[in-house]
Amino acid sequence: MPNVVRGSRMSGLMMYLAGPGRHNEHTEPHLVAGDSALMTWYDDNELGRDAALAIARHLDEPRRVLGIEVDGGHVWHCSLSLRAEEGLKTDEEWAAIARDFVTEMGFDDPDDARAPCRWVAVRHGVSSNGNDHIHIAVNLVREDGTKAAVWNDFSRAQKAARALEVRHGLEQLESARTQRATRGYDPAEREAQARGRARAAHERVRRTDRALPTWDALPAAERHAQVAAQTSADQPRHALARVVRGCATAAADEGEFVRRMRRAGVLVRPRYAEGTTDVITGYSVAARPQYGERPIWYGGRHLGRDLSLPRLREEWPDDPAAATAAAAEWNAAKRQRRPVAPGRETSEFDPAAWGQYTEHLAAVREQLRAVPVQDREAWARLARHSAGALAEWSRALEDVPGPIAAAADTLSRSAQTRRPPQPAPASSLPSIAGAALLLASASRSGHGAVAEAAMVRQLMKLVLAVAKMHEAARELRQAQAVRDQTLVQMERLTRDREQRFGFGDRVAQVEVNDPELAASMRRREAARAGLGPAGSPIPTPIEPAPHRPVAPGPKRPGPRR
Repeated sequence: MPNVVRGSRMSGLMMYLAGPGRHNEHTEPHLVAGDSALMTWYDDNELGRDAALAIARHLDEPRRVLGIEVDGGHVWHCSLSLRAEEGLKTDEEWAAIARDFVTEMGFDDPDDARAPCRWVAVRHGVSSNGNDHIHIAVNLVREDGTKAAVWNDFSRAQKAARALEVRHGLEQLESARTQRATRGYDPAEREAQARGRARAAHERVRRTDRALPTWDALPAAERHAQVAAQTSADQPRHALARVVRGCATAAADEGEFVRRMRRAGVLVRPRYAEGTTDVITGYSVAARPQYGERPIWYGGRHLGRDLSLPRLREEWPDDPAAATAAAAEWNAAKRQRRPVAPGRETSEFDPAAWGQYTEHLAAVREQLRAVPVQDREAWARLARHSAGALAEWSRALEDVPGPIAAAADTLSRSAQTRRPPQPAPASSLPSIAGAALLLASASRSGHGAVAEAAMVRQLMKLVLAVAKMHEAARELRQAQAVRDQTLVQMERLTRDREQRFGFGDRVAQVEVNDPELAASMRRREAARAGLGPAGSPIPTPIEPAPHRPVAPGPKRPGPRR
């Protein structure tokens, strides 16, 4: 995966690459590739401070001597990283990858009439996550005084990386082949937000304990520790995406979607078409900030590709009355006024609905048998609805994001398609919205745990179908993630809740609606009690086979002497 940044201090970059790293993770920094002069001088010797500064001066020489400045910075820096599971490459393999990458980007192309850029590739061991990687530093001022083109360099770097995966036999990125991708956190964005949350949390504690020093007066090590703790915590955008996805799954129309987000404590504001206040083209949301913090707003598409307003509208009624009612709710949310027309999000549900929606989930699973693997939009909708149901269950049961939230996040990646929105097919998938409604009201006390378990079992079967779809489409990494992070987590949690609240005689209540689940529950109870497979208190008898006399056969001749 390439990660591109720009800057203006080549010496600072080289000092960092040859230094200990932020967490002392850099070991034996050395060159693996670069222009011929640098490789002749340094080869693969371990770099120190003096060598790093000398390399920086050499790389910077065309810009410094010719006096040419580049808007946005003349230092182009890109890291190329492999997953830890791919193991380590040799310096020779990395050198070939670096040379091909620089050629693909047009910085040092033998077929180009222009002079090459000066560049270098540095390797300094694996990252803190165990990923083998190299860093490429390029001076964008060529030796003849021209400037290298960096227009659309992020996209070009991605395309170059995909070509190198094929050329060098590396693991190919599944999302590029399947047109599916999730939005990651930029490291600078993650660190800046973590620093802001850590500072606000420290100031909140200081309000009650004035003996504590201010944030700026804290020792650097303590500040770094608090920022690191916030960095490893659940990221605001991921938490918001779960809430929005769950509300969208449970909502029957756009107005209810807005009201559900507000009931969940999310700040909501619409984006209007130019010159109007009743035509909404998008939205943004933010978590309600604590004391000392400022709200951080995210557009729906930045939360997830499946959460943009055009995609969400595919599932809701498209008529003038619904659009007018939704616009009124958006306007009320922007002005922090009461909901205009509260709906079913404020009502309680009939316990009999558990059995009804459980049957609907079973019907959806049967219909999936006729959905081809190539119909990615149908499978993406199924994944989004299932992830939304899990997100609502997480909100009902987990005070802090736990295994259900992790399962919802993993499954939501299967819904992140790059394709433009398409009309929703006529199917039974909206019945999963009913499951989301009921799971959102799941009781922590275990009231109705049998019906809840029946529904979750059916939902797990849908998730298993998604995993099998990924396997059939040769998306093995996502298939494994869905199995490990979603199915295993749900199975473990469901088993723990069954043990905590106990089923006992209530298994008979499930028999009518789901005999398969009832049999599974009996087998688990029998296993916990150390009974036979059918739940009998008498161990299965084991008897020796009856002795059967063998009739004498014809006498065989003995060996000759």
